[in-house]
Amino acid sequence: MEKYTAELDKNDIYNDKCPILYALKIIGQKWKLPILWYLMDHDGIHYNELRRKVIGITNTMLTRCLRELEEDGLILRCDFKTIPPSVEYKLTQNGKELLPTLTELYNWGKKQITNLQ
Repeated sequence: MEKYTAELDKNDIYNDKCPILYALKIIGQKWKLPILWYLMDHDGIHYNELRRKVIGITNTMLTRCLRELEEDGLILRCDFKTIPPSVEYKLTQNGKELLPTLTELYNWGKKQITNLQ
């Protein structure tokens, strides 16, 4: 833990441009991490398939999260201009850079759950 303390400015959390608060603003919403997690294993995933994978999410919330993730540059929406409409979502390079962090967060959570048992 000491190496992180030396690298991070603890007063930065109160700054308007705090990296932690900025990251949480982008991915901290309840459904965004599960969406990103499922996109991690796919080169492209259709809306309905994603809706089935993210159990409990409403159509409205999925659409909103996908739009926000696209606006933040983490995912790409690919519209195939077909009838009926066919749309796929995939991670951008910026989104792929987040994957090691998501994997570490997953591993940390798994360890914490194991310690509770």
